[in-house]
Amino acid sequence: MQMQNSIYNDRSTDAQLVAGCRRQNRLAQRCLYRRHYSKMLGICMRYTSHRDQAEDVLNRAFLKIFQKINEYEEQGNLRAWMATLTLRTAIDFVRSTIKYRQVMDFENEQDIPLDAAAINNLYAEDLYRLIQKLPATGRTVFSLNAVEGYTHREISEMLGININTSKWHLAQAKKQLRKWVVAMEKPEMKPDLKLAFLNKIT
Repeated sequence: MQMQNSIYNDRSTDAQLVAGCRRQNRLAQRCLYRRHYSKMLGICMRYTSHRDQAEDVLNRAFLKIFQKINEYEEQGNLRAWMATLTLRTAIDFVRSTIKYRQVMDFENEQDIPLDAAAINNLYAEDLYRLIQKLPATGRTVFSLNAVEGYTHREISEMLGININTSKWHLAQAKKQLRKWVVAMEKPEMKPDLKLAFLNKIT
């Protein structure tokens, strides 16, 4: 076992770590966890209200990753495959912990755009703090739509809600974010961060 463990470290390739995980080698699992921890935690934090909750979802996600590692196809993108499982785990968590407001008549609601001028003075970490402050349902719908790029039809199927409900929660989330953004003052952002903000929340 010691000889097997010696090949697993921070310099090991993903392919080597995957092979070790398929043999249920704990050191290989630990190395894979450390390597992709930050990226997967970032996904979990978009769908939870605080760090401890995100860590709990992350642990559930990695348990699924290790259980399903034999399903991973070598030619695929490992991080993308892990991110998909992590997102599904986060959505399962959301569905088990929140109640959705059913909105039957959405035709008169508007999908409110956020003020780009106000966003220009925010830092990236502030965006994620604001998203975490949103109510659970609004945070989930906003993250799925604005960050992950899912349509309202896809979101409705994932969360078991109707399309109008998804649209309502997105509009409410944007409305609340707009209030918070306008109230914040930050030094000038770098151009690349400005573009990232505009792509995510307008």
